[in-house]
Amino acid sequence: MPESLSDALAEVRSLLLRPDLTRAVAAGRRKGQTPSVVRAELRTVSLKSGPKLQIVTNDGARPFTRNVAAGDEAAAAVDALLAEPFGNWHVESASGTVQLRVTKKGDAQIHRAAAEAPAPAPDAHDRVKEHLLDPGDPLFAEIGGGAAKRRQVDAFLRALAATLPDELPASLRVVDLGCGNAYLTFAAYRYLASRGVALDVVGVDVREDQRVRNTALAERLGCADEVRFVAGTILDADVDRADVVLALHACDTATDEALARAVQWEARWVLAAPCCHHDLAAQLRKQQVPSPFEGLGRHGILRERFADVLTDTVRASLLRLHGYRVEVVEFIDSAHTPRNLLIRARHTGAAPTPAARDEYTALTGGFHIEPALEKLLSRS
Repeated sequence: MPESLSDALAEVRSLLLRPDLTRAVAAGRRKGQTPSVVRAELRTVSLKSGPKLQIVTNDGARPFTRNVAAGDEAAAAVDALLAEPFGNWHVESASGTVQLRVTKKGDAQIHRAAAEAPAPAPDAHDRVKEHLLDPGDPLFAEIGGGAAKRRQVDAFLRALAATLPDELPASLRVVDLGCGNAYLTFAAYRYLASRGVALDVVGVDVREDQRVRNTALAERLGCADEVRFVAGTILDADVDRADVVLALHACDTATDEALARAVQWEARWVLAAPCCHHDLAAQLRKQQVPSPFEGLGRHGILRERFADVLTDTVRASLLRLHGYRVEVVEFIDSAHTPRNLLIRARHTGAAPTPAARDEYTALTGGFHIEPALEKLLSRS
């Protein structure tokens, strides 16, 4: 439920001035207002001169760091930041986490999470696992936060975190192509918002009923200003650009359509978890597998699995030819889903090497295939 903005900011102020402050981030902007800086980050630091409140502000060009003494100096600095029309505050302390978002109406949407109790000291065979999205986050109450779902969300967020740089941009446009019921769309939003990024998230799905359902969920989660949904095909949806493109379990050539749009937008980062590889499998069934690989086509199950690998190999090669650095990794343990491969790519703009061109030509020419992604990119 919305709360009084003045009361919420007073709560944030008290947390920012406490000695157990761990980290706080202010970012985004309120409707019709623009802060003097795009981002502010605060933390307590111990210096030779004693404990200080470190404040790092970024005007969009470069960061500026200052350390202020506890007491009146810190209070004045905090009051100045709280007077800025930031749209989001994320505050972590020893007692827990508070996330504040200012709605279009100027109300406060707040999520509070208590700090987790310290885990017992692990033995040599244990690991302490830190969740990237608080298990108590309201998202899990909405989507049914069973253990398997939480593991998949956490695996996805770890892949996203590994793809993006440690120092995130002040703002990001994230587009999820073929978003379905959008629980990973919302997970990406919740995680990136917790890192103080101003977000514009767009989910695209061909079904109008999914758009209506997901829009209602955004309203309930209090993020409808930053997360919106569009009904349409991946190729024709009315979206003009993206910094981050997600395509998670889009079936067959829908993954190729998502990758094609990402390349056309020159999206800086791409994460695609392919599903249902039928296109090249059908092409391989219609012809003799070339020598010396006849054994790959002799048994149907081997031909199908080889087609899966070949499909994602040529996708990765094509992305490299279009200026992306590409990794193909495991998305989540195969015990949870057999569709556990993830293509993640970062746009560098580097020109393709002759070796990369030769590799792609050898793959497609040797197996006499016409990948869907190549055809889609040739149209642009």
